[in-house]
Amino acid sequence: MDDTTARERLESMLAELDRSIGVLRGDPVPVADRSAADAGSDLTDSDRAQAMLTVATTHRSAIVAALKRLEEGTYGDCVDCGRPVPEGRLEARPEAARCVQCQAKQERRR
Repeated sequence: MDDTTARERLESMLAELDRSIGVLRGDPVPVADRSAADAGSDLTDSDRAQAMLTVATTHRSAIVAALKRLEEGTYGDCVDCGRPVPEGRLEARPEAARCVQCQAKQERRR
C-alpha cells in the first residue's frame, strides 16, 4: 500500500474513531422515574460503553502511532524486527505495527 493511500485510510479511521469515542463519552440522558431493572440495565450499558471506549481508545493510539511511522518513513516496517510488514496485512490492518511472526510472539506474551 502506498503512503498516500495508507494516510487516507488511517486518517479516515481516526476520524471515525474520534466520532465513536465522542458518542461513548457522552453524558447519559437523566431519567426521573427508573425502576431497579432500568437502573441495572443502565449499569450494564455503562459497563459495555466503558469496554467499547477502552477498545476504541487503544485502537486510536495504534492509528496515531501508524501515522507517526508514516511521517518518520518507517511505515510498513515491523517495529520489532524491522522486516517489511506484508502488504496484505497492511491492506487489512493499516495500523499494523508488526509482521505476522512478531505479532504472534507479542500475543503469546499476553
